[in-house]
This record gives sequence, structure tokens and C-alpha cells, in this order.
Amino acid sequence: MIDWESLKVREGAYLPHWTCENAIYHVVFRLADSLPKSVLESWSRERDAIVEVAQQMRRGLSETEEKRLVYLHSENVEKYLDAGHGECLLMRSEFAELVANALKHFDGERYRLHAWCLMPNHVHIIVDMIDSYKLSEVVHSWKSFTSNIVNRTLGRNGQLWQREAYDHIIRSEKEYRFQLSYVLDNPAKAGLKNWLWVWPKL
Repeated sequence: MIDWESLKVREGAYLPHWTCENAIYHVVFRLADSLPKSVLESWSRERDAIVEVAQQMRRGLSETEEKRLVYLHSENVEKYLDAGHGECLLMRSEFAELVANALKHFDGERYRLHAWCLMPNHVHIIVDMIDSYKLSEVVHSWKSFTSNIVNRTLGRNGQLWQREAYDHIIRSEKEYRFQLSYVLDNPAKAGLKNWLWVWPKL
């Protein structure tokens, strides 16, 4: 049962992030080159305009504004992600296996994985935290560990993942079933046949 009294909000670079005890999250993080520059710039301009209006009025973001930011950062970019922009490094089995193993490493110890899928240029995870472990720290550890190894393997430096992940608290059993289906069906909907990098298998 979600403990709404423990709800905390943290302002990220682009999005507010909500966390609370006993919550299950849908988390998405993307490779740095997964979106065209024009899409990111357009999104950033609209995001900045929304935030600027709230700041000028000396108030926080309204529910409608927050929903718009979530839309801009999630549903609105899915079509671009599934189109396969960028190098799509997770098409390479050694990198997909690396990320999958990183997700599974502390499963049952720091967090519980409900489902995940690796797409060619982004990752979906449904997860809840155990004890005092924080979602932001867990996501950072996944990204940092995998980034170091991928960059070392490719003999390069620089940003592998986009800095900010998208995370969403799943609020009901009905939404949980929807999000679970969304994650598990994502490869097939993107036209990836016999895709290995999804769990649990349907």
C-alpha cells in the first residue's frame, strides 16, 4: 500500500520527481543520442516556457502544467525512441547483457524488479525499493556502472545516458497491469522480432 504521507518531491533538471514509501515505479532512461537534437531543443523550449510562467507568477507548477511536462518527457518522445535514433548500442548483445545484469544484480536486496525491457536506445523498468534504498541512487548506480564499462569497451569518454531518467509512481492495480503490459509489449510494438531483452517472458 502506497504511503502517500511520505510523498517527497525533488526538482530534476527537466522534471519534478515524486517518491514515497511502498511505491512501485515505472522508470525509463535513454541513451544520450536517442533523440534528435531538434526534438530535445523543442521540448526544452516548451518546458522552460512552462516553468518561467510559474516562476513569474511566484507559484509552483499547476497539476495541468505538471501533466504537460510528463507528457513532453514520456509519451511524446516514445515514437522517436522506437524509431531507433542514435547508435542504438543496446542492439549489441554484449551491451544489452551488461545492462540486464546490472538491473538484476541487487534484485531482492536493494529493490524488487517487477518487469524490464531493453530497447535499442532506452530501458524500461518496473521496480519498487527495499528498506531505505532510494530510487534516484539505484538508477544512478545502473547508469554509472554500465556507462563506465561501455565507454571503456569502445575506447571513448563522454556521456552514455541522458542525465535525467523519467520515473512515475504507479497508483493503482489497474495502472500496474497497464504499465506491465506496456513494458512487456514494447519490443513487439516497435517491430523487434524474437527480442531477447525483456523480462519476464510472455
